Amino acid sequence: MGIEVTREGAVGIVRFVRPEKLNALTLAMYDDLGRAFAEFGRDDAINAILLAGSGDRAFCVGADLTESIPALASGQFDISAWDPAHLKVAGFYKPVVSAVRGLCMGGGFEIMLATDLRIAAEDAVFQFPEVDHGFVPAGGTLVRLVRQIAYAHAMELLLSGRRFSAAELLARGVVNQVVPADRVEPVALELATSIAAKNPVAVQTIKEAVVTLYDLPLADAYAREATLGQRAFTSDRARDGLSRFAARTVRD
Repeated sequence: MGIEVTREGAVGIVRFVRPEKLNALTLAMYDDLGRAFAEFGRDDAINAILLAGSGDRAFCVGADLTESIPALASGQFDISAWDPAHLKVAGFYKPVVSAVRGLCMGGGFEIMLATDLRIAAEDAVFQFPEVDHGFVPAGGTLVRLVRQIAYAHAMELLLSGRRFSAAELLARGVVNQVVPADRVEPVALELATSIAAKNPVAVQTIKEAVVTLYDLPLADAYAREATLGQRAFTSDRARDGLSRFAARTVRD
């Protein structure tokens, strides 16, 4: 099937559905994944997204070795065409929760790093094998990873080419929780649902600030933070929330 898109209340669910190939991504799947993210990004009824793989053997092992990798190696295909699938796009501020079971490698690992919260199975396995084959994980990872975790940990993941356990990635701050395999998706969906129930203006403003202010000079970052904060405070949803909070405080 490729990429499956469903809904669970205010949560949009995106699923890799190619379990017989460990959810390896064909060129068409990359296109469909980018479209799925974009459609949920535009949908006001969706406040959070859950990303998962089909089956229990793999979350995603990255690009299909028989199609996508040869296309890249030919020099006739620009990897930036996959930017929407890797969420290397401006203005996408809805939170994404990933549910990782089994193998999470190469491009699959890169896509996981594009998500905001990560729930992994105890037996999940992670790897960037690219360096051993003479190429690099350029789906956002060379920018993202060192911004997300400590430099030495990032370089170990990128340069060693070895496989890492979920426990190792939890210790390095790459994943948020490690749970039994049969609990991965329920826990991830519960988390996505709880976030989706919150004020979307606040949630998306937080993500926008974190994503866009990181490398600004301090004074510019503070000024932009104030602008974003003011926008959130003056939204209709915020006014209602502040009124309820004030009323509860008075009662207490």
